[in-house]
Order: sequence, then C-alpha cells, then structure tokens
Amino acid sequence: MRWPDSIRARLMLGATAVLIAFVAGAGWAVQRAHEDSVRTARFAQLQSTVYLLLAGADLDERGALVIPPSFPEPRLSLPGSGLYANIVNVARGEAWQSPSTLGINPPFLRSVAVGEWRSEIVGAGGHDYLVIGYGVNWAGRAQAAPLVLSVVEDKAEFDREVGAFERTLWTWLGGAAALLLVSQTLLLEWGLTPLRRVAREVRGIELGEQAEIEGRYPTEITALTDNLNALITQERLRQTRYREALSFLAHSLKTPLAVLRNALGEPALLPEAVSQQVARMDDIVQHQLARAAAGGASRFAPFLPLANAAHRVRDSLAKVYADKALSMAVDIPAELAWRIDEGDAFEMLGNVMDNAAKWARQRVAVSAWREGNRLHVRVDDDGPGFSDTQSILQLHVRGDEKVPGHGVGLAVVNELVMSHDGELSLSRSELGGARVDIVLRAV
Repeated sequence: MRWPDSIRARLMLGATAVLIAFVAGAGWAVQRAHEDSVRTARFAQLQSTVYLLLAGADLDERGALVIPPSFPEPRLSLPGSGLYANIVNVARGEAWQSPSTLGINPPFLRSVAVGEWRSEIVGAGGHDYLVIGYGVNWAGRAQAAPLVLSVVEDKAEFDREVGAFERTLWTWLGGAAALLLVSQTLLLEWGLTPLRRVAREVRGIELGEQAEIEGRYPTEITALTDNLNALITQERLRQTRYREALSFLAHSLKTPLAVLRNALGEPALLPEAVSQQVARMDDIVQHQLARAAAGGASRFAPFLPLANAAHRVRDSLAKVYADKALSMAVDIPAELAWRIDEGDAFEMLGNVMDNAAKWARQRVAVSAWREGNRLHVRVDDDGPGFSDTQSILQLHVRGDEKVPGHGVGLAVVNELVMSHDGELSLSRSELGGARVDIVLRAV
C-alpha cells in the first residue's frame, strides 16, 4: 500500500480509518451488550411465568395434573399470542399445554432433570423461540411426582426490540461519526494552516520577494523556521564570502601582475621581481581560498571531538619539527565536543599549533574547555612571543623573516574565528612565549 504524498490526505485517511474502526467496535460492543441484556430480561420473564405455573398447578389423589382454567398471564389463554406453556407429568406420561398453543406446535422441553433450569433458543417450523424449562419433584396429595414445566416465547418480539435498538444505535453513531469527521476536517485545516503559511513564505524566498521567514508560528514549527532562517543566512554568508574572495583576489593580483609586466622591460630585475611577486601572489591565493572555504558557524554541523583533532595535529607537527624535539602537551577532555565543521577545526588548530611549534624553543601547551555556551581554546609556547599583537594578524605580516612561512596562518585563523562569531586574542604566555586564545560561541 502506498500512502498519499500529502500530509493532509494522510492525516484524513488515518483519522477516518481510526474513527470508523472505533465507531464500528463501540457500536458492536453496545449492540451485543444490549442484546444480551434483553435476552436475559426475556428469560427472566419466562422464569416468572414458570413460577406462575408452579403456583397454579396441582396433583389430585391419583397423581393426575390439576390445572386452573386461567392464569394471571393472559397471553397463555390467547391462541397464537406468542407465549406458550407446557407441563409434563413424567410419572403418568401426561402433559398439559396452555390454550395459546391452539394450532401451534412449540418446541417445549419435555426432559429436564429435577432441580435444573434450562434456557435456550430453539428453531422450529420456520420460527425461532426462546425456551426455558424447569424440573421439579412435586409433592402431591398421594405421592411425589416429577414434573417438567416449560415456557416458550416467539422470538419475533425479541428480534423487534433488538432491531429497533440497533437502528437507533447505528443512526446516532453514524450521525456522530459524520459530525466528528466534519469537525476533524476543520481541525486539520486549522492545524495545518501554519505549515501552509511556511510553504508560502519559502516560495516567496525562492521568488526573491522576501529575505527570510518572517511570520510567528506555533512552538512545534518555530524550531523548523529558525533552522531554515539559519540555513538561509549561512548559505548567503557563504556566497558572500565566495564573491568577496573572488573580488579581493582579482583586486589583489593586479599589483603583482603590473610589477611583473614592468619587470619585463628590465631584464636585469626580472628574476628577483618574479620571485617576490610569485611568492606574494601565492600568499594572496592561499589566504583568499582559505577564507572562501571557511564553513563558518553552523547549527547543522555535527559535534566534533576536539581532543582527537588536536592529537592528530600534534602527531603531524611532531614529524614536521622532529629536529626540535618539542614537548607538545594536549590538555583537552575526551568528552569535549563542539558543533563545528571538521575542516574549520583542523584549519584553526593546525595554523595556531604550527605557529607555536615554529617559534617554540622546547614546549608547546594546548588546552580547551567549555564555559556555558562558549568554547575556549588556548595555545602557549616558550618562544620569544609576539612583538606586535595587532599587525601580526594582518595578511603577509610575519614575526621573523628568518622563519619559513607565508605570513597568512594567523590571519586565516582570525578570519575563521570571526566567521564563527568568535574572538581571537594574542598575549604573553606563562611559559614565557606567545599565547593565542580563541573563544567560540555556541550557535
């Protein structure tokens, strides 16, 4: 079975099926309970008629049945009334039937044990009958004699009563079900209205008529609309970074290219100019590509265990700077995880830890902890420290021209941190060298 694609159709189909099943089950249960109740009441009435027979019947000196000409129940005297009685004197093999049996042969119970009550529904002659029988050991004037008293009622009256109730029951249940279906449809229309509004707003965003989802919605949908707005904002920021990176790249490459063109006219200066400008263009391209590729803060990124990332960066740097025999300590709880793109995390940690390893004499310390909705990352080294904490974060500025590097590492980290709505600060470390502090806010 394939379910409809529409949520409204699914809810309507499911709710209708449940409602029909409930109404059918409830109606059947009530119908059976009423039928059992009426049947019990009918058999109780027949039992009362048996007691009337017991009160009126007698045995003479010979043990023969003596029946009064009439009973308090008038239907026993009316032929074809639907109520019939029979008394069997088992010892003498004689039987008495009420005048109402004239021309009719009801299915009386003629063999019932003494002290036993039997009640059942019996079919005979194309009709169904309610039959009850009772066996009694009658103490007559001469001697005790076993009697079987049986009362039969035509089931037609019982069927009419039950049928009338069933028609009334299913009429009301059907009406109630129809009313509930209408109410259910109206409630679904009202309940799904916010979803239709969200769909209209998304369509408006696609057509450029609005920038984000602006309406106020119920609590259950607010998380959806907030996430959609965050996704839209993140995508626009990413596109803006791409455009800005391309624009900056094109603008920044103009000067090196102009220098190279001018150098073509002076062959003696060409090798040195080419070397300098190619290095400069390489720095520019790396910086702008890293800036464009930054994922930025995202509530959709998976949680990344920071200890694993830091250990991987440390192991890689230990091979790169094996000649320095550095001691690189990582103090990050194993359970500390942050919602951040893996590429951004490795870019931040890699650049900052690489910078510390370049300048460190013997020791580098990396630590991270969480305070409320903020993540703190700290990298210390025992090198000479920063001489200018402001200009060092600018593109192409390096602490020492003798140390290899492009001068873009901390600038890239600063761009990444800002894209995560965070802060990067430089200061003096307790180890005597530089300290880099990164603070990121939870999305």
